[in-house]
Amino acid sequence: MERKLSNPAPLGLAGFAFTTWMLSMINAGWFSADGMGDVLALAFAYGGAAQIIAGILEFPRGNTFGTTAFVSYGAFWWSFALFVAFFASKVPESFLGWYLFVWGVFTFYMWIGSLRTNRALQLVFLALWITFLLLAAGEWSKLVLVTRVGGYTGLVTAVLAFYLSAAEVINETYGHVVLPTHPHAHA
Repeated sequence: MERKLSNPAPLGLAGFAFTTWMLSMINAGWFSADGMGDVLALAFAYGGAAQIIAGILEFPRGNTFGTTAFVSYGAFWWSFALFVAFFASKVPESFLGWYLFVWGVFTFYMWIGSLRTNRALQLVFLALWITFLLLAAGEWSKLVLVTRVGGYTGLVTAVLAFYLSAAEVINETYGHVVLPTHPHAHA
């Protein structure tokens, strides 16, 4: 009797999208940093824990890409929340820029890996890579406009990730393509 494993990707994508949306609203200037408490709670519970769980569930499916992406970005959210909550006042000014830049380097090679997947996932990684670069540049330059543009790019990233999460849930539930993830997918 063959056992089918459920797809953990929609869970990980939703945790990533929701938390990214909330932080990006602050980075885009829609809300002040007073909203950071909600972002930190989400970073631990949904962006962090749910993505790590999704990554661990990708492992028995043999999905190295999914395992690496979800565990890594789940750890990103945990490290971000810990940094903001406990260490932000104790690090040199340019250090956060380097933190974001190195996450951009990781995201760049994950984007290269995503080029062998569906178009929707490729766009998530491309938008996220650009987001990290803009946020790093905003930290280094102290130009609010650059951070704001990074925030808006983060909002685009979140929308793309929510779309892919929804597509994977809805398409599997309906048994056919309702929300396409490839340019030539037919409903």
